[in-house]
Amino acid sequence: MTGAAPHGLRVEHLDEPLGLGTTSPRLSWRLPDGAREQHAYRLTTDDGWDSGWVEDEEHVLVPWPGPALSSAQRVAWRVRVRTDLGASPESVPAWFETGLLHATDWSADWIEPGTMPAGPAGERAAALLRWEFDADRPVTSARLYATAQGLYEAFLDGARIGDAELTPGYTQYDRRLQVQTLDPGPVAPGRHALAVVLADGWFRGQTGVTRSADQWGDRVAFLAQLHLTHDDGTVTVLGTGPGWRSATGHVTAADLIAGERWDLTRLPRGWDAPGFDDAAWEPVTVAEHGSGGLVDSPAPPVRRVEEIVPVSMTRLPSGVQVADLGQNVNGWVRLTDLGPAGTTLTLTHGEWLGPDGDVTVEHLRPDLPFLPHPLPAGQVDVVVSAGAPGEVFEPRRTTHGFRYVRIEGHPRDLTPDDLRGVVVHTDLRRTGTFACSDARVDALHEAAVWSFRGNACDIPTDCPHRERHGWTGDWQLFVPTAAFLYDVAGFSTKWLRDVVADQWPDGTVANVSPCPRGEGRESPVSFLNGSAGWGDAVVVVPWQLYRAYGDTRVLEETWPAMVRWLDRAERMAREQRHPDRAARRPEPAPHERWLWDTGFHWGEWLVPGEEVGDFGAFVAADEGVVATAWFAHSAGLLAEIAAVLGRDDDAARYAELAARVRAAWQAEYLDGDGRLVSDTQADHVRALAFGLVPGELRPAVAERLVELVREAGTHLGTGFLATPYLLPVLADAGHLDVAYELLLQDTEPGWLVMVDRGSTTVWEHWDGVDAEGRPRDSLNHYSKGAVVSFLHRYTAGIEPLEPAYRRFRVRPRPGGGLTSAVATHESPYGRIASSWRVDGDRFALTVEVPAGTQAEVVLPDGTATTAGPGTHTFPSALEDAA
Repeated sequence: MTGAAPHGLRVEHLDEPLGLGTTSPRLSWRLPDGAREQHAYRLTTDDGWDSGWVEDEEHVLVPWPGPALSSAQRVAWRVRVRTDLGASPESVPAWFETGLLHATDWSADWIEPGTMPAGPAGERAAALLRWEFDADRPVTSARLYATAQGLYEAFLDGARIGDAELTPGYTQYDRRLQVQTLDPGPVAPGRHALAVVLADGWFRGQTGVTRSADQWGDRVAFLAQLHLTHDDGTVTVLGTGPGWRSATGHVTAADLIAGERWDLTRLPRGWDAPGFDDAAWEPVTVAEHGSGGLVDSPAPPVRRVEEIVPVSMTRLPSGVQVADLGQNVNGWVRLTDLGPAGTTLTLTHGEWLGPDGDVTVEHLRPDLPFLPHPLPAGQVDVVVSAGAPGEVFEPRRTTHGFRYVRIEGHPRDLTPDDLRGVVVHTDLRRTGTFACSDARVDALHEAAVWSFRGNACDIPTDCPHRERHGWTGDWQLFVPTAAFLYDVAGFSTKWLRDVVADQWPDGTVANVSPCPRGEGRESPVSFLNGSAGWGDAVVVVPWQLYRAYGDTRVLEETWPAMVRWLDRAERMAREQRHPDRAARRPEPAPHERWLWDTGFHWGEWLVPGEEVGDFGAFVAADEGVVATAWFAHSAGLLAEIAAVLGRDDDAARYAELAARVRAAWQAEYLDGDGRLVSDTQADHVRALAFGLVPGELRPAVAERLVELVREAGTHLGTGFLATPYLLPVLADAGHLDVAYELLLQDTEPGWLVMVDRGSTTVWEHWDGVDAEGRPRDSLNHYSKGAVVSFLHRYTAGIEPLEPAYRRFRVRPRPGGGLTSAVATHESPYGRIASSWRVDGDRFALTVEVPAGTQAEVVLPDGTATTAGPGTHTFPSALEDAA
């Protein structure tokens, strides 16, 4: 028996999950250090079950080999492996626990406040709910299963239950409502109080750029079931029902966009503890909301993940005080000095300062062609002090995107000790890092990291303030980058289930998921859904998750939705012609049945220097060159996905479809000399990235792309969809030098402009802050930050060759004057690292290869070798580095 044991035991991409929603979870573990391959494994559990030795080399997402699990079942498990090193000892134990798996497990009733909090959208109070019960005998363990229509926060005897924020999370509530399994801690015999703060949240509060409310209903509600397990194994089940009482209290308004208001003079002290006199409270209303759509979440919860001390606190001549966190974040403020009793403090959150040093929010006000006037920016919290010792204001039923906070109304000068910025997002495991010899490139990388962190609050959002929508196009572009930096497997799977739930019967994929009713199929703007490059997320995101994590289940789950999306594109191409094309060519050419140029498409979107003037003309534009390219790309991916799933007939069908669409694109948009009809950087990039150009014409298309870059003064000219592919396309076409020149360009448009102008996150627009310091729209949009994938895959050279990095390549491509770089990635199999340094004309590379994997190492001089588990150093010349 060897000395080292397996480690890193995980279940469904999670560490010791509480509340799994499956009877057969998948298990993963890492091999003992130095092992090249696994020959067999053996699982045991604390109830005596033993798998025996199972001959299998897989140790990532291994199907549960034991008997089907029951609801509320806790399993402690260990694993042994046989590898080329021999048989290992058992791992240290890990555990997981299922939640309530069946609708029949629920006996509790949905309850609503006796009087539903009313008022204009954004100004509705939170409800307080409470109930007391007796534990008449010892309890060995307790679990609270809870969810809400709205946001809930639960307390037992005055102590908060769990550390998850913004529960139950954001989903397509018409189809899916998540349940949390919470551990309330010890429950001693005696009297207890279960209490809840219930607010509007996404369910009833304002959402999106239109600030629409009541998108899933106009009544908040709560459902919970408390299971008390006794020392004899019996379980007492207590649930929400008619015995609960309700009132409103100190949370006088709570809205995710508008902000939160507290009046601590109205706090019913002791309301969440046993013995409180609630005789003046109202009985709740028992409601019928059912339990059929209750699900678990495959993602980690949203948590408070960090506190930031302000770098400065300044009182302006106007009397307001401004706190600077030094970092643009998503979250809220924790304020510990609320002033004397009766003090009213107003906190306004923003990303930038005006010329007077005050917080400016004008650039965050939604101002769209179909809105009659710009809407408020929101992000304003208010607290009225009661003057009680130890008062703290921390509004947990809202979030803000901000770096700066204006505090109005405080009679004293606050110090950084009085305030903390609380960073709030899904508690994702960090898996990737990068650093190099250029401080500005490092700053750009961290800006991209922070932009993702600011937009990973239960769903992948576009921005954390103005819209907060789960835009499909944004995530499909950024997910390869995110999957290197963080473990986004469960996070993305959760979101994909909403994408599928939001899909229309005709295959249309909504622009955003979860999709509020006001922007979906029955809305006045329904025609804006179903765009190429956005709807393709239903294909691209599952494929990228498979590449990053080896997860075939997400492919299987999403397959029907992928097919519906491609069927829609194919049908529209076959049956419809854009009016402009019909005018140019009254008689359709044979290839046109494969051209997709009808329906609305966002096109390249946000191309530098281009603005949407006439919105009607923008909607009616012919975007066939973009849409057909994405049609071909997704058809090709579907062929690969079908092959992975063993759908051989489908693989052949979609491969043929991709070939036909590719040929149609060439016939319509490419001439015989390699010239594109659309002479833009973006379309040249897409043509090369998606393999739309025949091999013999690729050099000519690449050369024309370089010419376009040079004609723009060595500036990028790509917008939303093509930018993530720009630098890789140039590098792969033999123009690595041009790729680095664009990366390091420090005049508009360019990434380093953001760094040089003091931004700590990535902007929505290339001119997000102009040379005079004036902000424009969102300063926290991760999509342009996808460029840092170039640093991971080209500068450091780490690229998967097989799913989950079981086999990967390390091929550093130094350039741009960089003298060193290092990147690490915690793959499902273990830690990968690439670290290099240039000394004169010599290059030295160190590679770390995890157990059970193999690396293909390619050096700048062209030397290639294979490396097994361990740490390896390779010297090289730099002849071919450029």
